[in-house]
Amino acid sequence: MVDYIITGSGPAGCVLANRLTEDPSVKVVLLEAGGKDTHPLFAMPAGFAKMTKGIASWGWSTVPQKHLNDRVLWYTQAKVIGGGSSINAQVYTRGNRGDYDAWAYEERCAGWSYADVLPYFKRAEDNQRYSNEYHGYGGPIGVSAPVNPLPINEAFIRAAQEYGIPYNPDFNGERQAGVGHYQVTVRNARRSSASSAYLNPIRDRANLQIRTGAFVTRILVEGGRAVGVEVVENGQTTTLRCEREVLVTSG
Repeated sequence: MVDYIITGSGPAGCVLANRLTEDPSVKVVLLEAGGKDTHPLFAMPAGFAKMTKGIASWGWSTVPQKHLNDRVLWYTQAKVIGGGSSINAQVYTRGNRGDYDAWAYEERCAGWSYADVLPYFKRAEDNQRYSNEYHGYGGPIGVSAPVNPLPINEAFIRAAQEYGIPYNPDFNGERQAGVGHYQVTVRNARRSSASSAYLNPIRDRANLQIRTGAFVTRILVEGGRAVGVEVVENGQTTTLRCEREVLVTSG
């Protein structure tokens, strides 16, 4: 019997698996419907271009779009350890300060203001360039500036400035308006995913079990309490129970 079941190994699932198993007395199982992130394309920053049309994806697409001449568009949803962080374009953008503050002060979601969440963003970062009130270093997620921007990228940024748009060196800093290069979740020329950052360092913990190819179909509820999950592995349906909580982090 395990203490916690985590359904889905995207960024949230990876972080929870890491934090919960810091206590050696706690047993955790992490369930992922997809496979492992061992293919070389996962580590290659430019590999994401190959990810959007099948590899490590559920392969979903939209219905024909009436206003796009009935085109069918890919709807990429990750199906792999690390979730979206393993196949995305690695753009590091936290969102707008106003959105967090609206959740906290207008929607009354305590603890979700920008001031509340900023320390956690900083704690997660290992920023190559910045160490200030908005950024930190030494954390699990590598954050860096693009190392090989194309000449056309630089020309676009210069043209925007000539037009009057201010240059912004940091879209996760004091302001988001302007033109410039995004920071990316890349460290030492390799993708820094939730899997490489939070799972790889702890894979040998005896109290963590990672199961890939495990598709959770439903949560088992008894007496109004979640006590486990139903999971399909290799075509076989089984149940898995836990003592404490089922943590739903599926995408």
